[in-house]
Amino acid sequence: MTANGILQIAVFMASLWALTKPLGRYMARIYQGESAGLNRWLAPVERAIYRLAGVAPEREMRWTEYTVALVLFNFLGTVVLYGLQRLQGFLPLNPQGFGAVSPDSSLNTAISFVTNTNWQGYGGETTMSYLTQMAGLTVQNFLSAATGMAVLVALIRGFARHNANSVGNFWVDLTRGTLYILLPLSSLLALLLVSQGVVQSLAPYRTVPLLEPVSYEQPKLDDAGNPVKDAAGNPVLESLTSKEQTLAMGPVASQEAIKELGTNGGGFFNANSAHPFENPTPLSNFLEMLAIFLIPAALTYTFGCLVGDTRQGWALFAAMTLLFLGFLAVAEYAEQAGNPAFAALGVDQTASSLQPGGNMEGKETRFGIVNSALFATVTTGASCGAVNSMHDSFTPLGGLVPMALIQLGEVVFGGVGSGLYGMLVYAVIGVFVAGLMIGRTPEYLGKKIESFDVKMASLVILIPPLLILGGTALAVMLGVGRSSLFNPGAHGFSEALYAFTSATGNNGSAFAGLSANTPFYNTALSVALWGGRFFLIVPVLALAGSLAAKKRLPVGPGTLPTHTPLFVALLIGTVILVGALTFVPALALGPVVEHLQMVSAP
Repeated sequence: MTANGILQIAVFMASLWALTKPLGRYMARIYQGESAGLNRWLAPVERAIYRLAGVAPEREMRWTEYTVALVLFNFLGTVVLYGLQRLQGFLPLNPQGFGAVSPDSSLNTAISFVTNTNWQGYGGETTMSYLTQMAGLTVQNFLSAATGMAVLVALIRGFARHNANSVGNFWVDLTRGTLYILLPLSSLLALLLVSQGVVQSLAPYRTVPLLEPVSYEQPKLDDAGNPVKDAAGNPVLESLTSKEQTLAMGPVASQEAIKELGTNGGGFFNANSAHPFENPTPLSNFLEMLAIFLIPAALTYTFGCLVGDTRQGWALFAAMTLLFLGFLAVAEYAEQAGNPAFAALGVDQTASSLQPGGNMEGKETRFGIVNSALFATVTTGASCGAVNSMHDSFTPLGGLVPMALIQLGEVVFGGVGSGLYGMLVYAVIGVFVAGLMIGRTPEYLGKKIESFDVKMASLVILIPPLLILGGTALAVMLGVGRSSLFNPGAHGFSEALYAFTSATGNNGSAFAGLSANTPFYNTALSVALWGGRFFLIVPVLALAGSLAAKKRLPVGPGTLPTHTPLFVALLIGTVILVGALTFVPALALGPVVEHLQMVSAP
């Protein structure tokens, strides 16, 4: 790696570290109901929301009530978003006159955005009206992120409280996360993105003349819209010349900001953050990457504040950072090594003086290899799914990194809220394993980890592999699943594996060689989307309720310190070991085999 590349990564990590403590402390004060500036000025707005919704903010909920409120709220959001897509042809703010989205695509998209996934089997600028983009997709970007943060805060209360039968009020946590954290940060980031040239408009799409006419061929269609074929059954091509281009406009910056900050990932445009109207400059690229990790990283410090020991939060931050840097090193090395098949042919893989060589296929030249691999590692370490390059065009080992990061549970740094509560589940498993090794009842943060707690943590660990591996097996067994794979062999298998990995992990990125906007994939991935989100939230909240009801144990000579380098190493080992035992066989059939084929090709 060049010195320039190392410097870019160092600046990114330094900026993230510098912002973690102040934002983390601010969020802790917000969730504790303490004065933090904005909550003084906007308190009347918060109280008005509670009055309109009929919510008693002082009334706390048991974990079962919290869960029911959360699931019903998100189910209602799914119904509303589905309806918006089906009715958008009759609704305002639709200057392009887009019609209704198909039922299976509407269902998949509704579940996708409600589950903080933003998996997109459609082209945003050619499918969704401005109203659907703003009132549907963008609103769910806020609410799904706030939901994840609320679940995390409930779990933290489980660790912080003792002899309690409640874990907070879902409506209060949801409102405060949206009003005081997500909205202000998104407004600031949207303004910064607009300053870099990101589009923010309600104007119709614009048609502009091309500097030079473009000639191309496409299949000829009959009056019914079907391809015309010759006597041999081959498509008949017609030559066309284009002198104009349509430029899609829209409220992009406002959606882009919460897409990154909320680790949602769905782009206004089909090309996502590779599109120059979404991500035009190196500075906008840096801001978007920083925004993806900002809240998840800061929540580690929030955790330390709420449990009364900030060292606990820094230990989790350290574990996440080390895992991230390890995976990033693999991705950077694999992409900068390039394709040996090109090297054998004497093809120059040099991109510029700043890019001495490597795999530039599927990457924007304005970002280059370092920022493309960095963005891919960031977006899949978090449950974001925004992309500034084509993951499908990465080298086999470079493509393995984002896939493996999602399969580990996206705990590096993970989604907003979901990443940290996933890492805390790994911490529970880690202290349980450590207790078995020394023959002592495991404890974490003064709470005895008992049978019920381990069962709930085990469900969180075991459900994703069931959905990912089961869904992939179904897709490659059935003809309707294989027919959407555009590549044969190991890479085709990787495309199906990545799709179910991304859906279950609520990530949303994809190996784009898969045509997923079909009834089979829209339906199968919808199951994975919903299960990967809410089948995990329920046991996490059950764990929160169990921990809150326990008494606090005093620290003794046999207590395992959970803020030391030893615990950081134990936690990293637990994350990697669980992932290796679960997914290495599947990865061996996909990217590992493809890598061996690539390096052994004559």
